[in-house]
Amino acid sequence: MKQVVPFTDLRAMTDEVRASIEQGWDQLLDTSGFIGGQVVQDFERSWADYCGVAHAVGVANGTDALQLVLSGLGIGPGDEVVVPTNTFVATAEAVVLVGARPRFADVSPHTLLLTPATLEAAITRRTRAVIVVHLYGQMPDMDALCRVANRAGAVLIEDAAQAHGAAWQGRPAGSFGRAGCFSFYPSKNLGAFGDAGAVVTQDADLAENIRSLRDHGRVRGSHYQHDMVGTNSRLDALQAVVLTAKLGHLAEWAEARRSVAQRYRAALASGPGRMVEELPGGRGVYHLAVVRVPDRPRVQHRLTSMGVQTGIHYPIPCHRLAPYRRFVDGPLPHAEAAAGEILSLPMFPHMSDDQVDRVCEALHAALATEAVGIA
Repeated sequence: MKQVVPFTDLRAMTDEVRASIEQGWDQLLDTSGFIGGQVVQDFERSWADYCGVAHAVGVANGTDALQLVLSGLGIGPGDEVVVPTNTFVATAEAVVLVGARPRFADVSPHTLLLTPATLEAAITRRTRAVIVVHLYGQMPDMDALCRVANRAGAVLIEDAAQAHGAAWQGRPAGSFGRAGCFSFYPSKNLGAFGDAGAVVTQDADLAENIRSLRDHGRVRGSHYQHDMVGTNSRLDALQAVVLTAKLGHLAEWAEARRSVAQRYRAALASGPGRMVEELPGGRGVYHLAVVRVPDRPRVQHRLTSMGVQTGIHYPIPCHRLAPYRRFVDGPLPHAEAAAGEILSLPMFPHMSDDQVDRVCEALHAALATEAVGIA
């Protein structure tokens, strides 16, 4: 039977931290402290330190992190928020959920990330914020984007859901904007055993607002005093145990991902397929390893037949999804062209050399077949 190279493999990461997690969960079972408490506070402090900021607030998921930041900043009806269109729908969804209007922006054809030019093109007099997405675990030119946002009087927010530990010019993801928003969905580079997320920020007032909003708008120290209309979006202690156990391995896992990406990049240095570029000055963490290929359905089918699992992130730009078409202001050619070509290769920190070689060989064979087909 042909051995399949999986798209991802969470089991190996789990095995590394299993003992620590079981010990932490045993302690929680003894204390019944399942929501909030010291375990969550300890993780929040550790995550803030990791991101180089003063505050981290654990929340239920990455989408809530974005929505709570927008709400905490008072962004709502009548406001516009610029978002790149080639992102997971949650980025735009959070904007609509607070009553604001997403203003879709195009991206670089090389990195598929927001650029100063595409950001400027999307800004209007109603722009209150911009959400910069660190897609696939790579960061754009944050210094230039911050300058554009500042000139426009717009708040910059980082969607770092795929960028745990990424950096721009040595500075961590989440530390550039007014706030950084993270998802700890199980398949993320730092993943929980269910849904979880966090907001990081240097802004003490914003952090306090989000702590209240995530907990039904409660006043700190009171159970029944509610000064804001909030929601229920708390990080539970069970997930905090998992995240704390994994955090100690995150840097090592990121290095392993970079090593796999370098081998992919070298293998594809010439030929019809090419990896999405990373900007000089960025240090990506390769949540995904994405290539652009001709005739993607055919290439993907060929890879599947050779035992290589793949994914597509994302096949439909947000502005072409039915609920968001009403917000379209014009064509976004680079994102639209990329959507039909991008293909995500297997990527996880415990990939063996043999697995990487098999992917590279299979991709070369699939692309060679494609070239023959074109001829």
